Amino acid sequence: MSSEPAQSPPSVRTEEVRLLEGPNLYFPRPAVKVTLALPGYLAASPDQVHAVAAAVGLRRRGQPGAPGSEQRQQVLVRIVERVARSVAAAAGTKRLGVRTRPAGETDVVVCAFVWRQRGRAQALGEAIGPALQSLLDGQPLADAVAPHAAAVTAAPRSDGPRVVTPRIPVASITGTNGKTTTTRLLAHICMTAGLTTGWSSTDGVVVQGETIEPGDYSGPSGARAVLDAPGVQIGILETARGGMLLRGMGVTHNDVSVVTNVSADHLGLQGIDTVDQLAEVKAIVTKATKPGGWVVLNGEDPRVWAMRAGIRARPWVFTADPSAPAVREALGAGGRATTVLDGHITVLTHDGVPDRLVRVVDLPMALSGLSHHNVLNALAGASAALGLGIAREFVVEGLRTFRPDDLLNPGRMNTYTVPTERGEVTVVVDLAHNEAGLEALLDVSRGLCAPGGRVHLALGTAGDRTDEILQALGEIAGLRADHVVAAHKAAYLRGRTEADLEAQLRIGLGHAGVADIASYPTELSGLQACVEAADDGDVAAVMCHAERAEITQWLRSLSATADDEHAIRRKVVRDRGEHEAEEALTALWEVEDPRERIRLAQDLATAHPDDARITYELAGAHDAAGEEDLAVPLYERALAAGLREPHRHRAQIQLASSLRNLGRVQAAESVIDDVAARHPDSLGVAAFRALVQHDSGHPSQALADLLTAVVAASTDPDVARYRRALTASADALRADPQG
Repeated sequence: MSSEPAQSPPSVRTEEVRLLEGPNLYFPRPAVKVTLALPGYLAASPDQVHAVAAAVGLRRRGQPGAPGSEQRQQVLVRIVERVARSVAAAAGTKRLGVRTRPAGETDVVVCAFVWRQRGRAQALGEAIGPALQSLLDGQPLADAVAPHAAAVTAAPRSDGPRVVTPRIPVASITGTNGKTTTTRLLAHICMTAGLTTGWSSTDGVVVQGETIEPGDYSGPSGARAVLDAPGVQIGILETARGGMLLRGMGVTHNDVSVVTNVSADHLGLQGIDTVDQLAEVKAIVTKATKPGGWVVLNGEDPRVWAMRAGIRARPWVFTADPSAPAVREALGAGGRATTVLDGHITVLTHDGVPDRLVRVVDLPMALSGLSHHNVLNALAGASAALGLGIAREFVVEGLRTFRPDDLLNPGRMNTYTVPTERGEVTVVVDLAHNEAGLEALLDVSRGLCAPGGRVHLALGTAGDRTDEILQALGEIAGLRADHVVAAHKAAYLRGRTEADLEAQLRIGLGHAGVADIASYPTELSGLQACVEAADDGDVAAVMCHAERAEITQWLRSLSATADDEHAIRRKVVRDRGEHEAEEALTALWEVEDPRERIRLAQDLATAHPDDARITYELAGAHDAAGEEDLAVPLYERALAAGLREPHRHRAQIQLASSLRNLGRVQAAESVIDDVAARHPDSLGVAAFRALVQHDSGHPSQALADLLTAVVAASTDPDVARYRRALTASADALRADPQG
């Protein structure tokens, strides 16, 4: 009984032949990418590799390296290039742009060449691998190439690339974070200028604010849809890495390109394993920019700023630091810079005066200065708009009116005020899909949190992240949020299980000392758990990928209100322990005349009705004028309205003092005892409590408690020296209160 001989694995495998329709990682025009696995070449003897190298004309190109070595891979890169050119030449193409490079695995080489006709390009891509196999089998170059070249020649001369040549101004925007917000901002500015504007992004294809194609259109199909839309005068194209790697850019060129930043995200996919490789992909849009156009680059990101070396257009840097070296370099090269100068978004040129566009505090998207990354997005968007030729006044108006709400910028730092049984809770909804995004989300959340409040986080992301990135997200959450729950996204697991994804997040949380967290199957249920656990003044944040519509609907069912720039500013000022009218309140107490002070305080109370802090200050103005009878009900009203610390306990002290002065000693004692229980180390509270106790007929108890408070809190060296004696005296007074 005989058996078939075992099949040996092939020496050469063509892993993929991919036609890239537009500018790509290898060429600024359509190209074919051929991925070749060459295990036979990698394992071959040096003599075999020498023979192939000689056959393709590489006799003096160094040593072939040991089998399995990276040096061997470098030799294979050159052999593949020669074979590709040889097959093309035999098929009648004498001049062909070819580029080869090593891939992640040592036995893999990528070969790319430009193309014009689909059928012949596909055939040539498929012919390179078999020709390499024939050479390794010992055939002469002509014999190894001829049959495969014939197949190329016989291939149909079919259609060309489907890349679009724009007939209107186009901006391409890419980056790891901020590209969607910058796309929307730039589109908003263009519409403010009266232009019919179309844009594509991860949310769909939009014309004049109306979505005509929902879904992720950050690739070539989105570009085509925007440029084919009737009546569009200007196109803004969000350009993601995936589309550029898999299909190339969707347009032959752009007038302006923007790169917001580059950080670790989607690594380990399509041969992109490092941040440097990712930066190389993002740079594609800059190389497609017309020589007369502008390349807008983040001067705070070294990888992004380095992209200026490969461009034909003019550089336009953006950075919040006006003294950054990138600013000087851009201006020295005849470019421009947009920065923050004296608190203003400012454009600099090499020979002109600074052009201050708008104050940062007047940018709604900056969230009262909390969102540094949105300040950078504003700098990028303003630069791109000016680079497209949008008039200055429309750029300024667009910056002033672009709000971070679920209408103009859905899913990106949308903030809401939610009434609950415990008080008002702030909810922040943001994509936050990677480490930089989560840091930004927690920056904003902490800045919106009331003093002493907590940040609750619904943590979750897509499964196409490395274990290291998932663990880093867990660690950031554990270190910076006060309460974390896992909120899963079943539609975004992308090859992982929920258990595996959560396990990686938990490893990172463990690094931050968080032992356990609750787990929820959806983003909405995770956010609901956070809001349920939140107290008045807390913030509940959710990393939202999949359920933005469901979350928005739920928030509306709770009568939540979207925060405008004024509400955000109030929360930011509150976080600093201040009031939005803090300057007026400070000026109030600089007025010497008691009657004028009361008048000014009353004006503030009229402008801010039912405001606990203003009511407290009005009470204080009456109190300081000796009108305790008017002050007491105002103190009580401020406390009932939820006056926060540090003003709350001060209002209670002043209320107790006013009640004492009015002879209402028992009521004063009740108030001051409550304050003392919550502030046992305050000498000021102890002093006022002693006065109330004295008036209530307990002078010895008053003195004893005051001595105890002094001994516990004072850092005076004499108190420390006589601590034991003072404590004994206090005990004696309590033992003999009539003594």
